[in-house]
Amino acid sequence: MKPSRLFLFTLLAAASAPAFAYVGPGAGLTLLGALWGLLAAVGAALMFVIVWPLRQWRKRVNAERRGVEVDDVSASGRKGEAQAPPKNSAMHSDQPPAG
Repeated sequence: MKPSRLFLFTLLAAASAPAFAYVGPGAGLTLLGALWGLLAAVGAALMFVIVWPLRQWRKRVNAERRGVEVDDVSASGRKGEAQAPPKNSAMHSDQPPAG
């Protein structure tokens, strides 16, 4: 903003008559609640952005400690981890269901 516009805006704002309006506590609490929600969302987003590289670094260090190749680290941090079928389950058995 140019200094002349800033001065004009300040002069007009100072010369305006006061507005005799009442803002009740409900509007104020709503505004504060929205502000807290916005601040919490921005804070959580920043926290995730900051913590994510640290989690990846920790996962890499733990993988190197276990002797797992860093490129082979899965989401669980273990190399070649396969989901085993549940025991005593007819769905995952090689034999047909009894009955």
